[in-house]
Amino acid sequence: MKIEPQQRIYVCFFLFAVSMGAMLSRLPDLQDALQIDKSELGLTLIGAAIGALISLTFSSAVVARLGARTTAFLTVLGTSALLALVPWMSAAPFVFGLLLMEGLLAGALEINLNVEIDRIEAQLGRGVMNRAHGFWSLGFFVTALVSAIARQAGLSVQLHLALTFTFVLLIGTIVIAGMRNAPARPTLEHAGAGHIALPTLGLLPLCIIGIAAFLVEGAGIDWSAIYMRDVFSAEPFVGGLGLTLFTFFMALTRLFADPFVDRFGSRTVAFTLLLISAAGLCAVWLAPHQYVALAGFALMGGGCSAVYPLAVSAAAQRADRAAYLNVAALGQMSFVVFFLAPPLLGFVAEHAGMRTSYLVCLPVILSAVGCIRSLPFSRRMVAA
Repeated sequence: MKIEPQQRIYVCFFLFAVSMGAMLSRLPDLQDALQIDKSELGLTLIGAAIGALISLTFSSAVVARLGARTTAFLTVLGTSALLALVPWMSAAPFVFGLLLMEGLLAGALEINLNVEIDRIEAQLGRGVMNRAHGFWSLGFFVTALVSAIARQAGLSVQLHLALTFTFVLLIGTIVIAGMRNAPARPTLEHAGAGHIALPTLGLLPLCIIGIAAFLVEGAGIDWSAIYMRDVFSAEPFVGGLGLTLFTFFMALTRLFADPFVDRFGSRTVAFTLLLISAAGLCAVWLAPHQYVALAGFALMGGGCSAVYPLAVSAAAQRADRAAYLNVAALGQMSFVVFFLAPPLLGFVAEHAGMRTSYLVCLPVILSAVGCIRSLPFSRRMVAA
């Protein structure tokens, strides 16, 4: 069976999301097993953020040297294996340590897959970045639906994540084995200088846009099940629908966003999606009924969907330095927020309530709206 280069990247995004989503969807069960409160759970999950921050800062040169296939083998399969071990840990500090190692691999995975899909996009002459990230969202949707059924049926967390890892191992081995490095985009002669990825002044507006998208994504994916349980005392299946709807509309929007970006431009699409995110956050914050909250999670998913991929495309095409460094620096500021959202929102939820934890995301969304001009009109325009 012939698998196109971009399709191999799609599968890698999908498998990573399936592994992470399976663990995150079982957070209520993990919290109960560890016998910790929301703040302690958030502090435990911050291990992944620390690992990702370290990796995104220092691993760009390693990723470039190892190449796409080797890096994909280590990161896609490695993250899944580590996440499958989480429910076997007897105390929160051990979970923290596992997630620290998982974050190290996840940061390298983020750099590798985004740089590869940008290069493939240049080869194809058309947009596939949003679609690639759509498969990340599709993975979360599939695992959210499966997890809701698994929780309702009483399937143990240990067995659930073990079966998930087995699936990732089988599919990932087959797909990654045929991966080849895509040729790099033409760059300036100084673009390869440097090995440590830190945001530049010109990259900061894109970082703010990415942070906003990932904060909304983290709020929807990490806390939706606990929100539905604590605010509305929802049954496990109904509680899981918040995550299911969030990931479904995120995946749907990303899978079909590329033609709209080509037609209307990155700025218009990003502006519209950020406003939809804000509407969804308000719905969850003020929801008088659980079905209003579910609609809010759907709006949040669709709203934050293509914002980060648009920022990645803009960062990868900047001509000031190597794409690996710009993508890593953007991921450092935004992808880490995806992991920081649990402890930050958990702290707010513990002291001000679950509803208020969603309200605090709104100022970040408004800041991102103010940075829209940092995106090119078209994805084919290279940022200066």
